Amino acid sequence: MDAADWVNLNDEELLEKRISQLVLKLEGTELQPLISQFYDELSQKGLVFHPPCHVGDEWFVPVGIPAIFIPFFLVHDRLRKLERKMILEVEGETPEWFMRLMRHEAAHAYSYAYQLYKKKKWQQAFGLASTEETEFYRPRPYSRSYVVHLDDWYAQSHPDEDFAETFAVWLTPGLDWRARYKGWKALQKLEYLDELMRSLAGKPPVHQPLYRPADYDCLNIKLKTFYARKRKLYQDSYPDFYDNDLKQLFAAGPEVTGRFKASAYLRQRRRQLMDSVCQWTNEKKYRVNKLLTRLIDRCDQLDLYIHADDAQQNLQVSSYITTLVMNYLFTGKFKRTK
Repeated sequence: MDAADWVNLNDEELLEKRISQLVLKLEGTELQPLISQFYDELSQKGLVFHPPCHVGDEWFVPVGIPAIFIPFFLVHDRLRKLERKMILEVEGETPEWFMRLMRHEAAHAYSYAYQLYKKKKWQQAFGLASTEETEFYRPRPYSRSYVVHLDDWYAQSHPDEDFAETFAVWLTPGLDWRARYKGWKALQKLEYLDELMRSLAGKPPVHQPLYRPADYDCLNIKLKTFYARKRKLYQDSYPDFYDNDLKQLFAAGPEVTGRFKASAYLRQRRRQLMDSVCQWTNEKKYRVNKLLTRLIDRCDQLDLYIHADDAQQNLQVSSYITTLVMNYLFTGKFKRTK
């Protein structure tokens, strides 16, 4: 199928297409110069291995395969538009964001290409790559044992990711990582990685298995199936996720005597709510504060109101937020109560 055959379809029609039917390629797109820039960054460090790049369903490096798969939705403006409508953001859409992700994924490719995770010093620095992976981890925002590159303190999620984030920081042009991480325990990892990468300068990979990209790209599904799965995975990120709960807690407008905006109520009691919830759940304040910000913004958008000086209302709101936080502590998601 030629791009001209699908690029003008409406969303409903496009969602019925299998991603593989779109015949997407990286060559000739605006991503190609960025990939070339990425290869130049590796070359400037004396590294001769340039991981091959392919179109896939998301950002990833297959286990054991030193190759980078780049999300299909970045390949064409029409697909970026659909991704933004369905998921609200496009991961890696700006050149800066794209390059941050490329540097991170490159580390995984290098780990497999040179079997780095098998080295004893690697394991001493980052941990065992065989450590079980989980979708949920409890980051320590103020830890100085890990570098900070991608969001959510991702280096703390797994030894492989600790290495990948450290590699990405080391590879970033113009970043004085010695100065940035001076006094941090993470600097020891950076120094080790610098030594390790220097030892690989000019050396070809020791592990380059044959593979077929189509066996790993996960593109043989309809777009509607892809987005149904992705929206379910990230459902608590959508602005309307808490609407039913908020409409039960508060009343819809218009403003009348004795009532005022629910958003103003939450702002006024923000510190009190945050302190109380954190005290009883032992959750970090930044998480609760982030949740409160989302609830306040949504109350504004829904034009919700509250009766003044309602003790029962205060209890209900505190209980609701505590329930969301407790769900988060056990599942990693701020799930709704119903």
